[in-house]
Parts: sequence; structure tokens; C-alpha cells
Amino acid sequence: MATTTNGTAKVTLPAGNQIMITREFNAPARLVWKAYTTPELIKRWWSGGHGTVTIAEVDLRVGGRWRYVLEANGGFEVAFHGEYREIREPERLVNTEAFEGIPDPDDHAALVTTTLTEKDGRTYLEMLVEHRDQTDRDAHVNSGMEAGMQAGMDLLELVAVSLA
Repeated sequence: MATTTNGTAKVTLPAGNQIMITREFNAPARLVWKAYTTPELIKRWWSGGHGTVTIAEVDLRVGGRWRYVLEANGGFEVAFHGEYREIREPERLVNTEAFEGIPDPDDHAALVTTTLTEKDGRTYLEMLVEHRDQTDRDAHVNSGMEAGMQAGMDLLELVAVSLA
């Protein structure tokens, strides 16, 4: 089995409304993309081990919608949805992301630009999350997102490596 890069995602705040996540995966971009965009594979990693993904709907086309629902350990649901704005397989995905646990989630949706760059069979991810303002960005950062994201990306890598 290939060596994985557990716990290596880095989070920075390049601007008042932005979150930048970077991470390296020990898998080619085509496999990271497949794990990132295929519903049955999303169900294997998106929870970050914090529950069970009960819904992973993906209509992977510009204008298509996506929705993920997690039944978290403890019995409550966490849900997100959005719309795909740009798709360049396996290099770039631009989509909105709305957390359904707040009032008017679509009014607070972030724009997420995910870029995958492959070099020597490894994939480098850059994910820029742009919120409408610093208040929404700070709420996202303070939600505990980093720990959940780190665990989810570790599992994403394991799923991608398993596809080889």
C-alpha cells in the first residue's frame, strides 16, 4: 500500500473573506478527482469518521447541483448543498457551498475553487473558499471545520489510493 500523507492539510486566511486549504495526496489527480466527485466514493470519506454520509447527490455538470448529508455521531444531521459553476476534469472544480444549518443558507453560500495539479504521480490540491464577508468566513473557521476537513481529506486520500 502506498504511503499516505495524513494530517498534512494547511489552512491559511489570505484575505478577509477567504480560506485557503492546501494538501498533497499520494495518488494521481484522476483518482483524487474520481474519489472527490463520485457519490458512492464520497460516502466513504466525506464524514471524516464523524458519522455516516446518508446522502451524496452529484449532478456533475455546469449548473448541476450537489448535496451531502451526514448523520453525525450523536444523532444530528449536517447538510451542505451547492451548484457547479466550472468543471475541468481532473484539474479544476468551481462550485457554491451552502451550509443548511443556518437561516437562508444560499444567501451565505461560499464559492469554492478546487484545483488539482499532478506531479510525479502525486496530486497537489488548492481549495480557495470565498465567503461573502469576513463574518461568514470567521463563522466557518470557528465551526471546527479544520479538524473535520483534515480527517475527511485523510480518508479521501485512502479512497483515492484504493482505486489504483
